[in-house]
Amino acid sequence: MLVKTFGSAIYGINAMTITVEVSIEKGVNYMVVGLPDNAVKESQQRIASAISQYGYHIPGKRVIVNMAPADVRKEGAAYDLTIAIGILAASGNLAPDHLEEYVIMGELSLDGSLRPIKGVLPIAIEARRKHFKGIILPKSNAREAAIVNNLEVYGADNIKEVIDFLNGDGEIAKTEFDTRAEFATCLNQYEFDFSDVKGQENVKRALEIAAAGGHNVILIGPPGSGKTMLAKRLPSILPPLSLEESLETTQIHSVAGKMKKEDALIAVRPFRSPHHTISDVALVGGGQNPQPGEISLAHNGVLFLDELPEFRRQVLEVLRQPMEERRVTISRAKMTTDYPAAFMLVAAMNPCPCGYYNDPTHECTCAPGAVHKYLNKISGPLMDRIDIHIEVVPVPFKDLSKMREGEPSEVVRERVIAARKIQEERFRGCPGVHCNAQMNSKLFRQYCQIDQQGQDLMKAAMEKLGLSARAYDRILKVARTIADLDASPNINISHLSEAINFRSLDRDSWGR
Repeated sequence: MLVKTFGSAIYGINAMTITVEVSIEKGVNYMVVGLPDNAVKESQQRIASAISQYGYHIPGKRVIVNMAPADVRKEGAAYDLTIAIGILAASGNLAPDHLEEYVIMGELSLDGSLRPIKGVLPIAIEARRKHFKGIILPKSNAREAAIVNNLEVYGADNIKEVIDFLNGDGEIAKTEFDTRAEFATCLNQYEFDFSDVKGQENVKRALEIAAAGGHNVILIGPPGSGKTMLAKRLPSILPPLSLEESLETTQIHSVAGKMKKEDALIAVRPFRSPHHTISDVALVGGGQNPQPGEISLAHNGVLFLDELPEFRRQVLEVLRQPMEERRVTISRAKMTTDYPAAFMLVAAMNPCPCGYYNDPTHECTCAPGAVHKYLNKISGPLMDRIDIHIEVVPVPFKDLSKMREGEPSEVVRERVIAARKIQEERFRGCPGVHCNAQMNSKLFRQYCQIDQQGQDLMKAAMEKLGLSARAYDRILKVARTIADLDASPNINISHLSEAINFRSLDRDSWGR
């Protein structure tokens, strides 16, 4: 008897429907064909043990499992349930009448229980696109799949529940999920707040400008000055995610298997902080079966690189193209995958090897030239792509001892949202451009015009600081954002002056 069941394979952040054909004939053998990997081939042992717990057995005949399309590689243990249901239906232990209505996925334990799988959200989206009635999967994945409307989602604890459901002998409660209500509930749940920060008004101003325009930032300061503390609070002043951004971010985390069991939807902007020992593949994504890297997991959020000079140079250099294009393309011999990577880069570093260069309270003990050598660990092209350089100095004790709280994130966020609304209106007819940092050269020439007084100031700054053409563009983009925060239609001399002050590392005096 020949029976077909349906599963799904993940490629990039999208899914593809896989048809699992099971044929039971005279003979003795068990074969899985259709480019399965070892995890799929090993499913026979898991299936045999799981169904035996409920009195079923794999027939002692010739069992052929074909996974179509046969030229696409199938990976992972998520096909266990798909294959097991096909075998039970082909052997007459399960009614095959409704199998074509459902996508069935899940990893089996030896006791028959279902273990969670990765990539549930794109699988559910593909199931709806292919007009399946519903999806059957492990209960721990059900809430995530239920984000997709117009699709019935059934979460089961074990294979016996699935068998009884398909035979009409039992019911599985349909999982319901109010996406918009859940999204609204979790939208402002941030762990950290700017009100915790005492002092550092200049740094908070720089981060507000960065959030308003989507600009990249680097924080330079001695140990204990608050660089990491400030960076962790940046997501709390960024504009809230739209529902579309939330679904896209959730899709990436789902594919990577980074979703927490209690979470069905990522409603706050992600904050990723990889250790400086990370490899270039782990940072941008890749592998034999390409997986999203940290820059894609930070999509629509913040990528924080602490101790920037301690990262290997080749790891940092692979960031340059994704920072410009806001996506990364991973090419392998058999496939090419695109992952979105629209992130804000926030980096932090000590100013020198000992950490106390320019510190008013500690003396720097580094040898002559050591500061310049330390900064040279970061290439000029990468530094040019960072719009705002800000020095962070330790907060004096008199400010730390004050009980008055700083300005809360909610207040700062309102100003950021107001500036972003101006930018959204400005770029309404420009697909893919939502903030000033994303302006291309055409938009830059149109919206970053300055008067003669501003031209004279920029000329003097370029000559004194030795700025590159890209740094010139960055200064004007930051100035445009400062003007938006002031609700000013034009870039004034005060906006330019403040933007130039955020290029600390370009000054000739720094590190010499």
